[in-house]
Amino acid sequence: MTLVPLQFITHSCYCSDEHTSGSPFKPRRHIGPMQSLDIQGFTYEQRHGLLPGLTLAFGNCGGWVLERKTLSPTNMEFVIEIQLLAILDFYAAILATGVELTRAGHIALTELCTRRNHLRLAAELGQIVSIRLEISFLDDVTIHSLLASGSGLA
Repeated sequence: MTLVPLQFITHSCYCSDEHTSGSPFKPRRHIGPMQSLDIQGFTYEQRHGLLPGLTLAFGNCGGWVLERKTLSPTNMEFVIEIQLLAILDFYAAILATGVELTRAGHIALTELCTRRNHLRLAAELGQIVSIRLEISFLDDVTIHSLLASGSGLA
C-alpha cells in the first residue's frame, strides 16, 4: 500500500461527476433544526373520558406536553415534544385512544416513522419533534337522534 502525504491531497478529490459544482462532498447525516408538525384530528369520544387517557398515552411514549388549551367548547389543542425515536409509539398511542387523524396527519406521521427507520445514529434518533395536535370533539349523530329531535332528513 502506498501512502500519499497529506499536502498532496486536494479538496477536488471529494467531488464526483455527480457533484460538478466543485463544492466538497457533504455527508447526509446532518442533523437539522427541530421539526414541527401541525396535525388535526377528531373523535366521537366524550371529552372527559378521552383527555386523561390521551395525556397518559403521551407520557407513556416519552412525550412532553408543553401546552394544553381549550380553543372552543368542541376543540382542544396540545403542543407536544417527542424524540424521533418514539414517534411510532406516539402515533399508535393517538390512534389507540380513539382519535381519528386527517389524511394529512396520517401522511406526516407516516413520513416521520419512515424517516426514523432509516436513521441509525443515536444523535439522529434523539432529534426532538414538536407536534401541535388539534382535536375536534364531534357529536355522534344517528338516525334515532335526528328523529327524536324532530329534524328532517334532506
